[in-house]
Amino acid sequence: MLINQFLLLGAALFALGVYGVLTRRNAVMVLLSVELMLAAVNINFVAFDRLIGDELAGGQIFALFIIAVAAAEVGIGLAIILLIFRNRRSANVDELDLLKL
Repeated sequence: MLINQFLLLGAALFALGVYGVLTRRNAVMVLLSVELMLAAVNINFVAFDRLIGDELAGGQIFALFIIAVAAAEVGIGLAIILLIFRNRRSANVDELDLLKL
């Protein structure tokens, strides 16, 4: 397969993620869109790593770090969303003005 196919897939996934972040009102859906964007970045890192043929596999190592950060982000993000939902009875991003002055 050509690298163009992987880059187009990564660009399409990233664009879908950005669209989800900008248009969704539910905080869980926003987190899922961010995860979609991180998956697109992982695809690009691995595709460029295979193209360059680096002996250290730098792109794959970065992808592993991104997966670890994404797992931590999901755990902490969902915990925060659940606490907000318990207190406010809504996970709507527009209604989260808790920290507003």
